[in-house]
Formats: sequence, C-alpha cells, structure tokens
Amino acid sequence: MQLLKDRIRKDGKVKEGNVLKVDSFLNHQMDIALFREMGKEFKRRFAGEEINKILTIEASGIGIACVAAEQFDVPVVFAKKTQTKNIAGDVYTTQVESFTHGRVYDIIVSREFLGKGDKVLLIDDFLANGKALEGLAALVEMSGAELVGAGIAIEKGFQVGGDAIRARGIHLESLAIVESMDEKTGEIVFREQ
Repeated sequence: MQLLKDRIRKDGKVKEGNVLKVDSFLNHQMDIALFREMGKEFKRRFAGEEINKILTIEASGIGIACVAAEQFDVPVVFAKKTQTKNIAGDVYTTQVESFTHGRVYDIIVSREFLGKGDKVLLIDDFLANGKALEGLAALVEMSGAELVGAGIAIEKGFQVGGDAIRARGIHLESLAIVESMDEKTGEIVFREQ
C-alpha cells in the first residue's frame, strides 16, 4: 500500500535493534484518515471471505482493528494482556513473547466473545517474529472458531514471523513489508508486492 509506505518513509524512524518507530502516526498518535485507507485496503484484500469478527491484541492493534472492522461491519475483540475483574467466567489464554517489549505476556479472551461459528480475521500493527499472531491464532483454534486470515500494517520481512505464519497456511496480507532498514542512514527498503 503506497500511501502507508510513503508515510513510513516520511515519518518513520529507524532505531537501534531493528526497531522502526512509527508512533507519530500508527501506534501512539493515530492518523485516522490513514487508518481508514488501511481498513479499505484490508477489505479489498480479504474480499469474498466470510468474516464476522476481528481479533487483535492490546494495545497498538486496537485502533487499526476498529477502523478495519467498520469496513467489514463486524465487531472487534481484543486479547487482553492481564486478567481483570471485568472478564468474568471462562477464558481462553495463551502466552506470547513481545519483540518490542522483550517479555512474555499471557493473553486472554473471554469465551463469551469467541467460539464455534465465528470466522475470524486477525489484525495487528506489526509483524516481526510472529509470536503475537501465533498467540492470536492459538486462541482462535482453542475457541473452535475458523481463522480466515491475518492483516498486518507493517511486516518486517527480514525477520522470521511472516515466513512462519505463511508456512502454517494462514492467509497473510501485509500492507507494507520492510525488506531492510539502516539505523545510520535511516533508509528503509520495501519489498515489492
């Protein structure tokens, strides 16, 4: 998606440790007009698929998932990283390792919001090592729902996550795939799609 690539080139910052900082428009301050175009692109890429829920993980995926859900006219469910008092009853839970935060989280979804008969599209902001998507896919599998695919705003193509997800047979659509980044020059190279 050229609009997203252009925005990453303009406002993205390459940091040490293969970190791409896009917090000025994607995952801290959010550019809703850009999100709207991303939602339309996810709708186009998953056209013809039957989807009745979007699942994401807190916190950075929620904004993108909500705007995408508007295009599909479906609800968003987000996996929480901590058990709270307002999640009553039975839950699905698994663990994921965050590349960005360098720690392992338990992620939790109430059984009330995910189950047999659901056709689920995963949406997230970044794909690096693929652990968040693998965790979300595990929750879908536990619930008996059907995983339709996964939509990612930015995939780091030089890390293993995208290949691992595709090897599992999951229909993966990334709007921008970063092939390489140089922290010294700030140069970002995208994979042709």
